[in-house]
Amino acid sequence: MNADFLPDGAISPKLGQLASLAGRYATPEHAVAHGGHVRTIAAGHYTVAGLSRHVRLGEFVAHRSATGVHLGEVVRVEPELAFVCPIEPGEPIGIHDTVIRKGAFRIAPTEGWCGRTVNSLGEPIDNLGPLPIGNVRRSISNTAPPSMTRQRVSTGFKTGVRAIDIFSPLCLGQRLGIFAGSGVGKSTLLSMLARAEAFDKVVIALVGERGREVREFIEDTLGPHMQKSVAVVATSDESPMLRKMAPLAAITIAEHFRDAGDNVLLIVDSVTRFAHAIREVATASGEPPIARGYPASVFTELPRLLERAGPGPEGTGTITAIISILVDGDNHNDPIADSVRGILDGHIVLQRSLAEEGRYPPIDPLASVSRLARKAWTPDQEKLVSRLKSLVHRFEETRDLRLIGGYRQGSDPDLDMAIKQVPIIYDILKQLPGERPTVDAFTDLATALKNGSAAHLAARQRG
Repeated sequence: MNADFLPDGAISPKLGQLASLAGRYATPEHAVAHGGHVRTIAAGHYTVAGLSRHVRLGEFVAHRSATGVHLGEVVRVEPELAFVCPIEPGEPIGIHDTVIRKGAFRIAPTEGWCGRTVNSLGEPIDNLGPLPIGNVRRSISNTAPPSMTRQRVSTGFKTGVRAIDIFSPLCLGQRLGIFAGSGVGKSTLLSMLARAEAFDKVVIALVGERGREVREFIEDTLGPHMQKSVAVVATSDESPMLRKMAPLAAITIAEHFRDAGDNVLLIVDSVTRFAHAIREVATASGEPPIARGYPASVFTELPRLLERAGPGPEGTGTITAIISILVDGDNHNDPIADSVRGILDGHIVLQRSLAEEGRYPPIDPLASVSRLARKAWTPDQEKLVSRLKSLVHRFEETRDLRLIGGYRQGSDPDLDMAIKQVPIIYDILKQLPGERPTVDAFTDLATALKNGSAAHLAARQRG
């Protein structure tokens, strides 16, 4: 028997010291009472003997090494061994090191977290001093509210991005995905949406981001809006466990503000890197892949995360989630994109071809869908958008015909109107990140179409 352990579950003085060191992570309902020791070590995980009867899948343990106490998550449990993925990269682990059960990982957010940047463990990384501790410690693995207790989504809001407010308007409590390949403009569009005035609080999870972009996003993009925001950051060089925990910590913070009655905007960039982190952890623990290298646990964790967003129970606020999805090789039907699309309440599609034309944001109005748009449109706006989409579709499907000179003006009145008005529509949808958010997108569109039609008529009269 290892010297750190005594019969009948008693705790040795050394274990008691470890329990004290891990105290700030321990939860009251999981008082430290069980310990084990490292049995084997492999790349990405280690095994612990003596804990299998006491831990559950997804719980956390504290491991004592030469450099201090480090956390790990239980990712697999066998009769004699528990498999643990360490939270911190490069943690020194030795055979027979002491490991104790911690229970569910919890954080205690409060209003004082606004304006701060934290890591996946809820620790400050902005050099602004310690964080205040809230009165309620929340597990980052909470479940979504029961469906029949949740409020109904009913109130639309303006994002300030004309292409979205016209063609795919959003409602408070909606969950929207932004689908695009790498380098097409997902993060830029997210930065524009983060400035929406409809929200009391903004919580941002930057998952697997480049380290140099974090301060740019917080200081330049958010700017004064950071005072009502909390940023949770796990950069690309951090461990898969930290990248996996970042969105979970972010949505837990958002739930705190929602329960206080706030309307919260949750931005996750990106959920694909969250899925990649789960894949790394699951693969290291021996879980087999089932779809293009992704194990089954990925498709279990995605809905558990995304369903936690949305309207809260009656008497609370809402969490409006805007999630970016990186589509591998511009394939919008890859397993992650396909799975997430079925969970969310709408999707915005960014096309590389539009970005190459210089149209920013490169939103495809025909491929983008908001499933709650009718709650945000007026009846007249809904009819107008239906007509606009018809014109855009007619314009695009005849593009090749017109380029080779195969169409004669006057042959099709609808196409004539599309040729005249769609370029004006495309022009009004262009919007650079530095521009002021638009107040009324439909008024801007009506003004542009009116001015464009007047200019077209004057040109015909001069001709």
